[in-house]
Amino acid sequence: MSEDAPMNIGAALELPFTAAQRVLRMQTKLHCWATADRGRRFDDLFNLVADPCFLAVAWTRVRENTGARSAGIDKRTARGIEASADGVVGFLEQLREAVRSGTFRPAPVRRVEIPKASGKVRKLGIPTVADRVIQASLKLVLEPIFETDFSDSSYGFRPERRAQDAIEDIRMFAHRGYEWVFEADIAACFDEIDHSALLQRVRGRIGDKRILGLVKAFLKAGVLDTDGTSSVENVEAILERLIAQGKADAFYTCGSNRLFQLMKRLGQKHGIPGQIAMEQIMACGLGPCYVCVRTFEVDGKQELRRVCIEGPVFDLQEALGW
Repeated sequence: MSEDAPMNIGAALELPFTAAQRVLRMQTKLHCWATADRGRRFDDLFNLVADPCFLAVAWTRVRENTGARSAGIDKRTARGIEASADGVVGFLEQLREAVRSGTFRPAPVRRVEIPKASGKVRKLGIPTVADRVIQASLKLVLEPIFETDFSDSSYGFRPERRAQDAIEDIRMFAHRGYEWVFEADIAACFDEIDHSALLQRVRGRIGDKRILGLVKAFLKAGVLDTDGTSSVENVEAILERLIAQGKADAFYTCGSNRLFQLMKRLGQKHGIPGQIAMEQIMACGLGPCYVCVRTFEVDGKQELRRVCIEGPVFDLQEALGW
């Protein structure tokens, strides 16, 4: 088969090495273009996400991952898809058509709680297999572009880099006379990351609105607990029922952006007051500086207020989302 001959999904699955080589060649081109022009924005990437070779490689990565045995909210596993009447080819063809036609919508992730040695739990979100495949294909397209912009001293969640490499970096600096190593962790980073700021950084390199739409859709997909009550839609239904029963006279939230936005909207709709506490976003946790600020709208004007000075509790309707 010619290197440039088109491949359908069936052929890409039957010839995994050929499919992987085609993906690698395109990734190399993307990386070279991004390296040559650090300010370049890529405007035509969407077709790559739905390309048969990219989908086949994405499927292989999802299938070979240890999490392939876990199902999302649709209860489908990779093994179950392989054993289905349509098989993997039918599954990927339907998924490809949904992406290309614009009808693909990420499903909420299934949340499970994993006990920690400390007695606390770590909350893990499990996407559907279909969502994992599209995420993996997106990663194949976007990673070679953004890899160009990362610092050489960055090791987290990057290809061919491990924690052991970071440790070797520390040893190298120790030999050069450095004496201090600081370890820090951002609490609930992925839960509370600012979606608007994140998308703005992605837009710095990606101009393809369809790609940006996919990324945003995954960010907004939501979460379902085992009992199915934690999605914004279900929480809204519960709150509306309580309001109708006269059991909700005020809203209070500690800063989850999606629930904050919901409570603010329902508060405006039903004339219910509320407050939001924001001490969890303080960088230091002590309050001696002027760095931790949020935007509020007061009397039609936007202003910045310091969480540690004017806060940490603010009027729900004056706070703006992040």
